Amino acid sequence: MDLGQVEAAASTESPSDGLRMVLALHRLADRLEDLHVARAREQGMSWADIAVELQVTRQTVHKKHSRPRGRRRWSNDADV
Repeated sequence: MDLGQVEAAASTESPSDGLRMVLALHRLADRLEDLHVARAREQGMSWADIAVELQVTRQTVHKKHSRPRGRRRWSNDADV
């Protein structure tokens, strides 16, 4: 999703179009979080350090990212 698509989603009059864009942004954010948490762990960051950066508890980030999430997390669903 590029900046033009984000601007279009913000100005659309159609609730359906806007909500689809919100969903795409959520999915993209989840993919980015998965990628960067995995990278942080590979580079030795602790769950506590990652939690501080994401402004969540250590337990929250550990529960969400400590086990494989399955293939659907890496699908192209967010590429609207």
